[in-house]
Amino acid sequence: MDKTISSLAEAVAGIPDGATVMIGGFGGSGAPVELIHALIDRFRATGSPKNLTVINNNAGNGGIGIAAMIKAGMVGKMICSFPRSSNAEAFNTRYLAGEIELELVPQGTLAERIRAAGAGIPAFYTPTSYGTELAEGKPVEEFDGRHYVRERWLKADFALVKGELGDPFGNLTYRLAGRNFNPLMCMAAETTIAQVRQLVEPGGIEPENVITPGIFVDGVVEVADAKQEEVLVREGVDY
Repeated sequence: MDKTISSLAEAVAGIPDGATVMIGGFGGSGAPVELIHALIDRFRATGSPKNLTVINNNAGNGGIGIAAMIKAGMVGKMICSFPRSSNAEAFNTRYLAGEIELELVPQGTLAERIRAAGAGIPAFYTPTSYGTELAEGKPVEEFDGRHYVRERWLKADFALVKGELGDPFGNLTYRLAGRNFNPLMCMAAETTIAQVRQLVEPGGIEPENVITPGIFVDGVVEVADAKQEEVLVREGVDY
C-alpha cells in the first residue's frame, strides 16, 4: 500500500505519448509546478511524452509550468476555460500558428464534467452555453420551459496535482485555495500523481481532515520547497 515515490522523474516516467493529462491549479494556486517541470525534463531528454491533451483551467502563464510545456511542443490540444490569460504568449503563438488545438469549456461546466467523470455520470444538462457557438452540435432539451445543453463527462489517463500533506497511503490535504480542481481531477483520472509539501507517517492526517482519500491516488512525491507559479512569472523565469 505504500504509494511513496522517491523522485519527481520517477513520478512522471509512465506518462506516454498521446496521453490525456489533467493538471490541477487555479492560476498558480495548487499548480504542481515541479511535476510539470519534471515532465518537461523528460521530454527534453527523450523526446517523450509528446502530443499530449492537457486539461486545466487556463493555458499557462509566462515561461513556466503549462506554458513551458506548450512552448516545448509537448501539447497537441488544450481543454480549458481561459486560454487568453494575462501572459499566455506560449499558447497564443502556437494557436495562431495552427500548432495546437483548443477545446473551450465554460469554467463551471469544466468543473462539472470532471466531477461527473469521477462520480460515474456519463452526461448531464446545463443551461450554460445554450445559444452560443460552444453549444453547436450538442444535444439540447427543454426542462420546465428552459433550454439545457447536454455535456459529457471528462476523463483523463493521468492527473498531476499538488497537495499540502500526504501519507504513504495516498491520502491528501490541500492548503487554502489550492484545493480548487485538484480533488475533482484525482477522481476523474485513471492514474493520479500528487506532489505534497510534506509526507507524514500513516495516521499523521486525522481522518476527518482527509480531503482526497488514498483510493484515488496512485503515487505521492514530497516536494518540500515547491515554487509558486506567480512568483516564478514575476521573476521572469523561462523554464
